[in-house]
Amino acid sequence: MSEDGRIFREAWIAGVRKHFPGEPKPSYVTPWEETPEWERAAASAVCGQVRELVRVSAGRSARLSREQKGQFVAVCWAAQMYQHFEDPKPGYVAGWGDLPEWQQETDADIFEAVERSG
Repeated sequence: MSEDGRIFREAWIAGVRKHFPGEPKPSYVTPWEETPEWERAAASAVCGQVRELVRVSAGRSARLSREQKGQFVAVCWAAQMYQHFEDPKPGYVAGWGDLPEWQQETDADIFEAVERSG
């Protein structure tokens, strides 16, 4: 579980550093070891959900557009936020169209990092 979460978190940090305009908030780039337990659990779960989608599609998920890949990560993340918080912050559960472009790109990067990790 922690390996999946680490893959997710490292892809998130790389995506934030690549796509975020300006200097990201420190919490956006907190290393895995310092990430709160709820966030580690959520990252592990979402990584597992992406892995399962790749598996059940026999790898055909590679044909999804970057937008579709990012949307999948965003929906899985929102579901985890509802699991971990009774009343999550609106930004944690925002719909795809309400996410900033940097976050959409980062979510797509996460999906692709999970795909590459096998």
